[in-house]
Amino acid sequence: PWHWLAQGRGSPRLVLVVVFVALLLDNMLLTVVVPIVPTFLYKTEYEGANSSVAPAQPEAAPPASKAPPSFSLFSYFDNPTVTVPGSESPTEVPNGTESSPPALPRGCPGEDEFLTKENVRVGLLFASKALVQLLVNPSVGALTNRIGYHIPMFVGFTIMFLSTVMFAFSGTYILLFIARALQGVGSSFSSVAGLGMLASVYTDDSERGSAMGIALGGLALGVLIGAPFGSIMYAFVGKSSPFLVLAFLALLDGALQLCILQPSRISPESTKATPMSTLLRDPYILVAAGALCFSNMGVAMLEPTLPIWMMQTMCSPQWQLGMAFLPASISYLIGTNLFGILANKMGRWLCSMIGMAVVGVSLLCVPLAKNIYGLISPNAGLGFAIGMVDSSMMPIMGYLVDLRHTSVYGTVYAIADVAFCMGFAIGPSTGGAIVRAIGFPWLMVIIGVTNLAYAPLCWALRSPPAKEEKMAILSQECPMQTKSYTRQKCLREFPLTDNSDVE
Repeated sequence: PWHWLAQGRGSPRLVLVVVFVALLLDNMLLTVVVPIVPTFLYKTEYEGANSSVAPAQPEAAPPASKAPPSFSLFSYFDNPTVTVPGSESPTEVPNGTESSPPALPRGCPGEDEFLTKENVRVGLLFASKALVQLLVNPSVGALTNRIGYHIPMFVGFTIMFLSTVMFAFSGTYILLFIARALQGVGSSFSSVAGLGMLASVYTDDSERGSAMGIALGGLALGVLIGAPFGSIMYAFVGKSSPFLVLAFLALLDGALQLCILQPSRISPESTKATPMSTLLRDPYILVAAGALCFSNMGVAMLEPTLPIWMMQTMCSPQWQLGMAFLPASISYLIGTNLFGILANKMGRWLCSMIGMAVVGVSLLCVPLAKNIYGLISPNAGLGFAIGMVDSSMMPIMGYLVDLRHTSVYGTVYAIADVAFCMGFAIGPSTGGAIVRAIGFPWLMVIIGVTNLAYAPLCWALRSPPAKEEKMAILSQECPMQTKSYTRQKCLREFPLTDNSDVE
């Protein structure tokens, strides 16, 4: 096996495997906390503060004005077999939650003022990861240009492992906040170095698009597994269990990186990278980054607010809070893999424009749901559409750098990750405050209309012009000339093409 490993170290496919696994674990940790944190904080802070006699009756104080709801409040959070307020039979609940929706909200824990305030706190906790990642990304992009991608990838694994262990044993809001912020540092190293490494080993535009689609499939699979896995493990095993499983998987990822990437080796880029300030002044890169930001902001706003809204309006038991994200995750997994190949044929600009429009419509439909089954269609549409945007925009970022700047990818994928993180930083932090001020349905209207309004800007990416000095090089050397989706005609018509041989 060592001989096989030594031969395959230079293979782009093994690099793709490493990046896939790193994104998988990062996003499992990202979403595994989504169904756990709201109810964990409710149990430890609100119920703990209001219990004075015994832990068996932690909810006796809050609903003192109502006799029956004391049992329903306990059951919705802690007991998979629950009872309707005023009823003795556990078997009546599944029918009750669907047959009498007007009566159930009165007994829901969602009426407590604590949960309304919790929207903001949970939103800030979720946003802390993206905020830290936002700050660290530019320096990671510059670091990869100096020392290569291998060492930053391994540093990312190490920090992610520490964050996962900290999540497992954190019992207060502050410790959870620190663990989430630490995850942002590790995620920054892993994602920027991983995507940059993929772009550098897959130089052909069509192959790069397919590889990015597969890598983003790892991201999707992590999101897919994370929330349901977290809710089920938390409900039936305990809070620490999902994080300890992830910590073990992270160790396997570290061993994989040691074998394949040899992270002790420094391998700087041979050419000088384009400064980040120059890339940030490129309008085409900004349009692509904006599409990544706003499309992902929708699901980022859902993460902290949807579970609490479900608790308030649907009386959803613990396991349903994570399962609500399952349709979005499955469809995102399908979308990234399907459009990683298809987007290059239909035009990545068109794929992303349609995707953003579908994101907007799906978000507008979310508040119309009356139970968890009503969330299936809008969440599935949301995940599929975000998959369309991500699998189109990630290769476009590398293509724009090849076309208009120096073909060094660490900086541009730092910008892509910054855009992604801005969505996940602004979304949860503002989403919780907006829900508290004007309600969850209006939050969905605001972000849905924003996506619909931004979608036409993707038209600008239909035929981005090359810099003059880059065009002369592309006409001779760049293999993407025949692979690009709309550049072919422009390259033939450009006057430098015919004169480049003379020079």
